[in-house]
Amino acid sequence: MDQTFEKRKKVIYDFICDDLYVPMRVREIAAVLQIPREQREELKSVLDALVEEGKVSLSKRGKYSKDQAVRKKGIFQANVRGFGFVAPEEGGDDVFIPEEYAGGAFHGDEVEYIVTGNPGGKRREGKIVKILSHSVVKVVGLYEKSKNFGFVRPDNQRYLSDIYIPAGKEMGAMTGHKVVVELTSYGGERTKPEGKVVEILGHVNDPGTDILSIVKDSGLPTEFPERVLNQAVRVGKPVSEADCAGRMDLRDWQMVTIDGEDAKDLDDAVSVVKDGENYRLGVHIADVTNYVQEYSALDREALNRGTSVYLADRVIPMLPHTLSNGICSLNAGEDRLALSCIMTVDPSGEVTDHIIAETVIRVDKRMSYTGVAKMLEGDADVLAENEAFIPMIRLMHELSGLIRERRGKRGSIDFDLPETKIDLDENGRPVDIRPYDRNPATKIIEDFMLLANETVAEEYFWREVPFLYRTHEAPEEEKIRQLSLFINNFGYHIHVRNEVRPMEIQKLLAKVDGTPEEALISRLALRSMKRAAYTTENTGHFGLAAKYYTHFTSPIRRYPDLQIHRIIKENLRGRLNEDRIEHYRKILPEVAARCSMKERAAEEAEREVVKLKKAEYMKSRIGEEYEGVISGVTKWGIYVELPNTVEGLVHVSDMWDDHYEFVEGRYEMVGEHTGKTYKLGQTVKVRVSAADRLLRTVNFELV
Repeated sequence: MDQTFEKRKKVIYDFICDDLYVPMRVREIAAVLQIPREQREELKSVLDALVEEGKVSLSKRGKYSKDQAVRKKGIFQANVRGFGFVAPEEGGDDVFIPEEYAGGAFHGDEVEYIVTGNPGGKRREGKIVKILSHSVVKVVGLYEKSKNFGFVRPDNQRYLSDIYIPAGKEMGAMTGHKVVVELTSYGGERTKPEGKVVEILGHVNDPGTDILSIVKDSGLPTEFPERVLNQAVRVGKPVSEADCAGRMDLRDWQMVTIDGEDAKDLDDAVSVVKDGENYRLGVHIADVTNYVQEYSALDREALNRGTSVYLADRVIPMLPHTLSNGICSLNAGEDRLALSCIMTVDPSGEVTDHIIAETVIRVDKRMSYTGVAKMLEGDADVLAENEAFIPMIRLMHELSGLIRERRGKRGSIDFDLPETKIDLDENGRPVDIRPYDRNPATKIIEDFMLLANETVAEEYFWREVPFLYRTHEAPEEEKIRQLSLFINNFGYHIHVRNEVRPMEIQKLLAKVDGTPEEALISRLALRSMKRAAYTTENTGHFGLAAKYYTHFTSPIRRYPDLQIHRIIKENLRGRLNEDRIEHYRKILPEVAARCSMKERAAEEAEREVVKLKKAEYMKSRIGEEYEGVISGVTKWGIYVELPNTVEGLVHVSDMWDDHYEFVEGRYEMVGEHTGKTYKLGQTVKVRVSAADRLLRTVNFELV
């Protein structure tokens, strides 16, 4: 082997690419190619270079092969514990990247990777072979000053290293300031990332700085550009008679809005009357596209934001308040332009006829979920106050029951997991945390919106025009098998034949309803599901057991709804010609991908704020004892959820009465000497031992 290194590489690569080659170790390759012992190190270097270039893969058993060494692209997502995942560009499941194969990649980087194996047929594993681009340019964290320089500890634990700030690049920041850092170097395996401070958000203890830090770290916009605000003022004029021309006039229909007490952007109104034995249900949605023209500054900004974001102390709206709380909000007693879906629903809850029309409406009364729930409970004061609306509200309740029953019969899954409601004082400190329950009124609106979304999706699917759908794929068989194995411990089972059906999950949830393990099994079932997304192909919605589904009812706060309103209106006006169809075919895939991505970022920010406020709330309750339910079991400890929705970790090192081992298949912690077990769903008593606002974590110890 006296050729140059490159020639040697070619010889070895050609050998491995031969059809008769089977995966071998170094010494086996050396034996077949008759390479003397003293040249084995050289052979190893050649093989390492081929692996580094992604031309050859190395299995855990030390065997080299060509298969699977195809370079693919994706986005790297780091984990606090050093390893990470790549979300493949072509979609599908994430690829696990062990710490030693991360190749110095930074969270959010676009990378090239190769799949190195599929151990035990479970999750694919891979190795990063090249960093293509860095998507994270700015990082939020806590500044600490040292003698001649400073450094920033990132808020996001996925950025595994502190960021070095050279002297003079700190913009006057002092220890304890929350800052935004612009990265000038991403560091390497032995060097820290480097950056300069570009914004000081405030002191870590200033009210609002904590949530602002999450907003900035999530890349969410905080201000609207001047031209967008100016345009919103210009277009937000009162409804004129000219605006109403050619529209269906529904101003004499009795209709109401039903929302949370603090909602300001009211984008849906509802009306119900009885028509013989049938019901005529009107779902009237604000005609936002009348004010937000395609490609205008408002439209570009709305697409960039993708969605409104609702955080504990603020709303980051998709559209400026002038529009979202003004002319686009269906305020009672004011003329408003709408897009209405008017459905005839028979006594079985089926839509037998419908029309979608541009309308002009005037809402009679703004109602709240709480108020409507009290009316249905028969609260005398509330009934007296809303006398004129009692018949319609009762009809709504009746119709909602029929729609829900019909949806249930086809297998729709209702994950009734409590959301967290956080009350803050004027300084942004949490004073109460509790589950936010759905009452009969929230269910009425939910049922009506789902029905309108399905009706619109079905019509436009059969019209065969470009459209945006809200789709939800069936879960993977492997995930359902794992769920099935786990629930066997509680005496439940799921039928898994060739494919899992929504009805099976629904039956399981019905069986666990009201049991101590209900919340736990519901959450595990939810985790086994795939994530819903926006797509241009209608593949149905597994969770709702719906063949057709879209998002039509919230154009003030979701861009996909705004986008399909444009298509619907062009169709209603007879303007959806070949040119426009081709135009939508071209732009919709990008709109779908962007909106799915923005939705994910918003959800993550909302989740982080909730975790932060929970940690802050529990910090003032250290030493207090609570009863909770074991909601997770891992090798590093058990997670316990309290009735107020706060979840904390009992670390295995704090379980002093025994040495505990994690039994993976059964999700149990078992004491080596006592045989004592802790398993999912079990009720335990815990004491709050620590809470960290920066890490957004809560720790418990068992009592």
